[in-house]
Amino acid sequence: MRVEWYGQSAFHLSGGGQSVAIDPFPEIPASRGMQFDYPPIEGVEADLLLVTHEHIDHNHVDAIGGEPAILRSTAGTLESPLGQVTAIASEHDEQAGTARGPNTIFVFTLDGLRVCHFGDFGQRGMREEQVEAIGAVDLLIVPVGGGPTIGAEQASLVVERLSPRWVVPMHYRTPRIGFLETAEEFLGRSPHVERLSESAFETSALPTEHTPLVVVPAAP
Repeated sequence: MRVEWYGQSAFHLSGGGQSVAIDPFPEIPASRGMQFDYPPIEGVEADLLLVTHEHIDHNHVDAIGGEPAILRSTAGTLESPLGQVTAIASEHDEQAGTARGPNTIFVFTLDGLRVCHFGDFGQRGMREEQVEAIGAVDLLIVPVGGGPTIGAEQASLVVERLSPRWVVPMHYRTPRIGFLETAEEFLGRSPHVERLSESAFETSALPTEHTPLVVVPAAP
């Protein structure tokens, strides 16, 4: 499976002749001194488009071409061009969603691998029902930058609880944005880290001797 990171929580995953895009963002002008310099998402097509929540830096569905089926800000066991998708209700904050609203954790299978994207998960911790609904995971994509989402400590607990083969951190400070915390504290808690020089990678090319392996794509 090929995984490409566009910055923040935006990804394109492809394999087995199918593809999925997650949380695309628009071109965001600087406002009140906030830096957001990730390149616009252009020329990307997908069979399925997932939107974890309705914030501007996650729900720009017009950025994705190819007439994808769209699942946005929802919960349930849903059909899609990739087969069954599990959409798990969660919150963007520690106040039961009253501060920043709901968030969806999406779980799906692509190219024989079970993928879990946590969106802007901001709860204090996972509920048992959420852990059970997620189940076994090959690739976990999880926020680590704190602020409106979980940070290093909570993200490490998520990894420990779900025990995936690979972890990709997201939603953290890079040279492209001027807010959130960096990924360094989370990476310092991770015994096995693979830093990449590109923003995309193939799972088949990753080392296999250690799990979980934290894979860090370069910022686009």
